[in-house]
Amino acid sequence: MSEDDPVAAAAVTAIHGGDVAALRELLAEHPALARARLSDRTADGADCARTLLHVVADWPGHFPRGADSVAALVAAGADVDARFEGAHHETPLHWAASCDDVAVLDALLDAGADIDAPGAVIGGGTPLSDATAFAQWAAAFRLVERGATTTLFTAATLGLQDRVAAHFATATPDRDEIDAAFWGACHGGRLSTAQYLAAHGADVNRVAPWEPATPLDATLRTSPAAENLIRWLRGRGAKPARGLTGRTPQQ
Repeated sequence: MSEDDPVAAAAVTAIHGGDVAALRELLAEHPALARARLSDRTADGADCARTLLHVVADWPGHFPRGADSVAALVAAGADVDARFEGAHHETPLHWAASCDDVAVLDALLDAGADIDAPGAVIGGGTPLSDATAFAQWAAAFRLVERGATTTLFTAATLGLQDRVAAHFATATPDRDEIDAAFWGACHGGRLSTAQYLAAHGADVNRVAPWEPATPLDATLRTSPAAENLIRWLRGRGAKPARGLTGRTPQQ
């Protein structure tokens, strides 16, 4: 079904406006709508398709009565773990996590969504991978509260010191993992976690392999209010990537 189809367009309009009654009427009149794939093209002309649950969770999120729209769609047979078809394969939960929409996130989890579903645009990871990478802190902490599995990177980014320490107690992370976790802690503005990782050998000037940014760059961009962390980093000789002549992400 095309996004331009009148029925699909009416359903999208109902979701964006929080008109759950109209959405339910459309679902009753068109039983296949709940599981339909709405086909479209991306800005670069590639084919893609999403479901109406993706529409509820789409950027910028927080549409009126989003949780009720999720409930209506699930009651009509929507697949709560349906995958986006295109450049990635994210579920609606990935999208809710990416726009900090905790109400929709909760509704999806209440309906049985896989909290650790893979397929994120961030390294093929889970919804928590998206939430931490995009600094959607309310969604990230809610996912953890509801049982999401944390990696060393996501635990460090959220400053979950007990989980970070547990990674070192049960295994010995390699240098790349430690450096990545340190970068994440700085991205999240987590001073104590950054200090812990530095004590375990993290490189304060490691340029991330996923973008040309050092831990200091990450802090200044995402957590500029973390003044104590910024002072501490600079006191240890931290520099922006542009100040590291000759450094590459692998060095």
